[in-house]
Amino acid sequence: MLNFLPRMGTVRKWFHWIHRDFGYFFFGVTVIYAISGIALNHKSDWNGNFIIERTEIQTEVNLQKDLMTKEIAKKILSDLDPKIKYKKFYYPNSEEFKIFIVDGSVVLNIASGEGYLETIKKRPIFNDMNYLHYNPITWWTWFSDIYAGALLILAITGLFLIKGRNGITGRGAWLTTIGILIPLIFLWILR
Repeated sequence: MLNFLPRMGTVRKWFHWIHRDFGYFFFGVTVIYAISGIALNHKSDWNGNFIIERTEIQTEVNLQKDLMTKEIAKKILSDLDPKIKYKKFYYPNSEEFKIFIVDGSVVLNIASGEGYLETIKKRPIFNDMNYLHYNPITWWTWFSDIYAGALLILAITGLFLIKGRNGITGRGAWLTTIGILIPLIFLWILR
């Protein structure tokens, strides 16, 4: 009656090919999205984009606003580390003096001279992966959309790779149902 439909064995063979080749082709972007996804899930626990280091410092230099010059600000930095590159300084409020440096800043209490040096460096690998995860430019957004479609195809073809009691008509049906219910339960609880 349905002779025009391909046999299930032929469909399963095509699904194997599609699943295998999509899996190979999208392996790299899957790793990128998986690792950056974990990093972004925990952005309240740590900064996946940058390594921020803060060092307590002290200066004996008079930090009064009417006495401060660019040369004095550079001297403060030179005393900390001659390699630090000065950008500019300003007084964010009546109690603090701030020097902007390349990749960081120095904040000092005007009265005590106590403060901190904060340096910021891009976190290797994670910064680049997170950058791609945020879809920075149009062509990458299009590629990400294609990848999302491929994930859908991978999910569907994956359902039919195994036949018999471990496939979608047996054990696979239970696992698929549980996998669908988990996000629905979370939505029900959280909403």
